[in-house]
Amino acid sequence: MTQQRYKLGFIGIGLMGKPMVLRLLAAGFEVNVWNRSAGKLAALEQGGARVCENIAELMMRSDVILLCLADTAVVETLVEQQILPCAESGKLVIDLSSIDPETSRQLAVRLKQSGMHWVDAPVSGGTAGAEQGTLAIMAGGDAEDIAVARQVLKPLYSRLTHMGPVGSGQTTKICNQMIVGCNVLVIAEMMALAQQAGVDSAKIPEALAGGFADSKPLQIIGPEMAADQFEPVKWRVKTLLKDLNMAVELAAEQGNAIPMSGLAAQMMQLHGGRGFLEQDPSTLIKLYRKV
Repeated sequence: MTQQRYKLGFIGIGLMGKPMVLRLLAAGFEVNVWNRSAGKLAALEQGGARVCENIAELMMRSDVILLCLADTAVVETLVEQQILPCAESGKLVIDLSSIDPETSRQLAVRLKQSGMHWVDAPVSGGTAGAEQGTLAIMAGGDAEDIAVARQVLKPLYSRLTHMGPVGSGQTTKICNQMIVGCNVLVIAEMMALAQQAGVDSAKIPEALAGGFADSKPLQIIGPEMAADQFEPVKWRVKTLLKDLNMAVELAAEQGNAIPMSGLAAQMMQLHGGRGFLEQDPSTLIKLYRKV
């Protein structure tokens, strides 16, 4: 693919997908959109996106197809059943979802057989990063395809790092989520302890700012935990749980021990099992409060 103004197709309009599409439109890209729940597309259509009736139409109208979907199974099913039957040589799929690295590699091989290209480009930074265009993107794929990804995703990121061949981006995202998941859980544990011990927990993020204990999660969810402010939902417990479970699976494949992340996955599962899967991870403080 040579340098050009690509026509984009975007599949998956959720918490992250919507602000991403709006930024792409604001940057002047022509964006074709499709979503399983068509009701989520109205605001994007008003913003200038072309709503497609099906994925076949989106594929026909687009040079680069962006996926932002829930999990491995959804991505795999959509590619196998919807994208491959409409495959057209030279087109590029950029998967912004967080999925299993091996599945990503397998899908890339299937698409390559049809003349299409694949980049795995999971993102970090949450809805705020998507809205502000400050996401960190970790990408896997061939250098030529990564160059296209840098161009079309530019409105979305402050940093895009080419981590290596296909699958490398997904593996890096798993590493990212190991840190995030453990961090969020210990923040919840700490905030609950501080409250129980009589400390004004609302002051803790400010008190720790700039020190070794500081982090973006602390500055974002710390105040929310202190104020019991759990809405609007900006990301979901089930997403962190999915990624931590992938970390456990990857570690098992590699013969590595990851006791901290393994425990985090168990704690996240416990919290999710209490009815919080669709809730914001700021609700994790409820795991540690005395009833």
